[in-house]
Amino acid sequence: MQRSTDCSIRHARLQDVDALRRLAHAAARVLCAPDYTPTQVDTMLRFGLGPDSQLIADGTYYVVEEADGRIAAAGGWSYRAALMGTMHPDYYGGPRDVVDPATHPARLRAFFVRPDVARRGLARALVGLCELAAAGAGFTRVELLATPPGRRLCLACGFNDIEPLTCVFPDGVAVPAWRMTKALCPSDPLGVPIRRRRRRGALHARAWLN
Repeated sequence: MQRSTDCSIRHARLQDVDALRRLAHAAARVLCAPDYTPTQVDTMLRFGLGPDSQLIADGTYYVVEEADGRIAAAGGWSYRAALMGTMHPDYYGGPRDVVDPATHPARLRAFFVRPDVARRGLARALVGLCELAAAGAGFTRVELLATPPGRRLCLACGFNDIEPLTCVFPDGVAVPAWRMTKALCPSDPLGVPIRRRRRRGALHARAWLN
């Protein structure tokens, strides 16, 4: 495990699930508040916005852990079909299907940052790590379904919009989101050029993998 001054990245474990659910609730209620109503946030949390135990079991979900053991951020990637929860807008098989990297992008899933450590580069480091891992598994593209704050992060990380979507949940509440994508650069030995400066409170994805 490669450590920064303040925290480290590790694979999530099933015993982290309760802490990850608390992280998802805190992140959504604070960081999504400028863009979503409380009802929209409650609906997302009720119908699946949170950690996915399948990603943890697959070994593709990561946490940023502080020295005292608290989880500061989390995020992962997936080689399975679902883009969010159990859905994908143009895949008609099962949500747990393993997709072919020759014809499908990897999915980035379930990124959350604790509000008191937001905007310190933690989510960027996790995005970079997921890009590297997906490229190492043979994928040439990644995609995700982003909330408004997630979209702002992804635009800064080089993603492009595919289309805006409106997710209508079983309780009838409509929540806007953005489907986004990014090509993984084949010129880098691991697939993605990550050249981010270290700074206090931030992690470097390549350093974790070396």
